[in-house]
Amino acid sequence: MKFNLNTLLVLLAFLLATVNAAPAFGTHRGDLTFYQPGLGACGRFNKASDFIAAVSHTLYDQFTIGGNPNNNSLCGRRIKVTFGSKSIFVRMVDRCEGCQPDDLDLSPAAFGKLAPLSRGRIRGSWRFA
Repeated sequence: MKFNLNTLLVLLAFLLATVNAAPAFGTHRGDLTFYQPGLGACGRFNKASDFIAAVSHTLYDQFTIGGNPNNNSLCGRRIKVTFGSKSIFVRMVDRCEGCQPDDLDLSPAAFGKLAPLSRGRIRGSWRFA
């Protein structure tokens, strides 16, 4: 089998995409915070009472298709969030500019199921479900 430059470039692009995407699907441990939702990066309006989340801009931007954030392949994905013995499920609908790669920004309703809002920031884990 003879390889040409195009075949090599396609293989290299595939390998790089796989390496960049791999961390998104493991368990993340980081800060869990909350924010006041509105129009999310996925192009839909969200309310404080919705069980939703925003992932870090670093993670979000890896999956934006064709430069349009509304077409991000993570939009609408279910996420399991855990803090201590409590777990909830949320939908990914937004991008968090101030978050570190493993942080997750939750709606007040979702955060409130894990800890009192007065805590503001807690260390927890999350993964795509």
